[in-house]
Amino acid sequence: MKIRAYRYLIGVLVVAASSIGAIAAASAQSCQDLWVERNSYYKQAGYCFKTSRAISYFGNGGCIYDIEASVPLPRNIRARIAEITRIERRSGCN
Repeated sequence: MKIRAYRYLIGVLVVAASSIGAIAAASAQSCQDLWVERNSYYKQAGYCFKTSRAISYFGNGGCIYDIEASVPLPRNIRARIAEITRIERRSGCN
């Protein structure tokens, strides 16, 4: 009985450790995805990017807004951008 309980416990710990590893890997991989999603909203709304990374990825063709806060975005999109920013901070994204 004790051996079965120990084996079960070891199995649970192995699964938990694997899940933690997968979550950590997903966080590292998802930083780029989060960055792209967040900045895609601004690109679609006409924001003129300032960083070389964003200009290189999205370009500035057709941009009309130089100030991020001036970009007209619906409330739900602004909420999503705020959520993405929180996730990026928690995940240590640059």
